[in-house]
This record gives sequence, C-alpha cells and structure tokens, in this order.
Amino acid sequence: MPNPSDATFMPPRDTLEAPNGQTLSLCPTAVMGIINVTPDSFSDGGRYTTPEQASARAATLRAAGAAIVDIGGESTRPGATPVSTDEELARVMPVIERIRHDQPDLMLSLDTSNPVVMQAGLDVGVAMINDVRGLEAPGALEVIAATGALVCVMHHQGEPAVMQAAPSYVDIVSDIRDYLRQRVEACVAAGIPAQQIVVDPGFGFGKRLSHNLSLLGAVDDMSVAGCPVLMGVSRKSMFAKLYERDTPEARLNGSLGAAFWAASRGVGIIRAHDVQQTADMVTLAYALAH
Repeated sequence: MPNPSDATFMPPRDTLEAPNGQTLSLCPTAVMGIINVTPDSFSDGGRYTTPEQASARAATLRAAGAAIVDIGGESTRPGATPVSTDEELARVMPVIERIRHDQPDLMLSLDTSNPVVMQAGLDVGVAMINDVRGLEAPGALEVIAATGALVCVMHHQGEPAVMQAAPSYVDIVSDIRDYLRQRVEACVAAGIPAQQIVVDPGFGFGKRLSHNLSLLGAVDDMSVAGCPVLMGVSRKSMFAKLYERDTPEARLNGSLGAAFWAASRGVGIIRAHDVQQTADMVTLAYALAH
C-alpha cells in the first residue's frame, strides 16, 4: 500500500462532484455499470443498441447497485477498429438523450476518446468522460477544462488493433504510475482541477497476464495527487488465461474476486458488467473493514 509518510502521497478523495451538481460517493467503492452501444464489444456488443434497450438496461443496472453508468459507442477490445465521429455520435447520442429523459438524476459517464463526442455528451448532461487514451487526442484536454467535467484518464500501450502484439515494460507498476502522474500533471496544466480527475491503470490495454496481475496486486498504489482509482477488469480474458479455461464462470469468478480485492484496498470505482454481484462484493469488503 502507499506509504502515508511519503511526502508525495495524498489519500484518494472519497467524493466526486460533477459540474451539473451530481455527486458520486466513493466510500464504499462505487460500482459503474456498463452499456456498450456497439455491434462488436466483446461482452455485450449488439444487445443494447437502441435507445429503448439502453434506457431499460440503465434502469436495471441502477436497481442492481450502479451509482454511475458508462456508455460507449466504440469498441476498444483487442483487435477492434476505429469508428468515424459521425458513427460514434449516431450510436451514443440518442441513447444518452433517452436515458437523461427517462432517468434525469442517473449519473452518466461517456466512454470516448473523441473530443467532438465528448463535447456533445457533456452538452446534454453527461457527468464524466472516461477516456481510454488519457486525453491525448488534440483538443481533448481543452474540452474537459472548458466544461469542468469529471474525467477518467487511463493508461494504454498502443492502439486496440495492435495493443496486445508485444507489450513491454521496464517495471509495470512504476511505469504506469509515472504515466498516470504525467497525465494528471498535463490535465492540471491545461486547467482541469485535480479533484475532477480519476485514474485507471488500464488492465488489458497493452498488458500480458503477468502485467495485469502485478497491477492488480498494486492497484491501491495507482492513485496520484489524490485522484481516485477506477478499475476495469470485468469479464476480461486475463481470467480465462489465469484459470486456463475460457468460460463465463471463469471470467465472472475472476472479476468478482478482483472486485473484492480492489474494494478492500480502497479503489474508488469498479467498472462492471455484473453489477449486482459486484455490489455484493463491495458490501462485504466494506463490512469487513468497518
């Protein structure tokens, strides 16, 4: 765990406040439900592509314990190909607008690296931008700084189409923590307050199984400048590789074990497909700690 006597250590914040007035409590750990409005996402692609389907799913996730719902219109699974701005907008905007209409008080996150899509989502009430490319796209920092939105910056190595080809690190934990620190510093320099930032080590994004396990073991050491950590390992192939069987049960078991571990270590947000089960792990971890 981080050493509180280290002068550079700041305890992670336990609340996030969006510019639209919504507040997300991170103690106990918040569960972020997932809705992929894509035809090709690895777990739920093609299931929630219409506004009606997505809104109903959002209501289900909320009832199961999701404090925030993350909507994505471009698959970032290994081997995925990019989509155009127009296509991404066409996928996500009707869904966001429908959910905002049906459930105006539900906190929404938009999973995108495209500044045009970011702005469009924020304009209709999205509270957080979840960017797997760490706000590296030209104009991304400026959009967040101008709107005051919450933002999650994630580590990645390479692009989805090739990121698993040959990932390499000197020291996986320190390398990724250094990257996250650099991105937080870039955000702050661009005018984004540190209290609006969440960091994500990017499990599976240019990482082998050994890398992912090392990161999971040190997940509580990923916070920089008091920024809470978001963990996204839900149903990922790292568990199929770990258990040497690629079944839904193997992926779920790994996801829930990781959720319990992360919640026990003070991770702020867990991004999950299986919200009810993940919320149960969070409840147990919190009860044991208190």
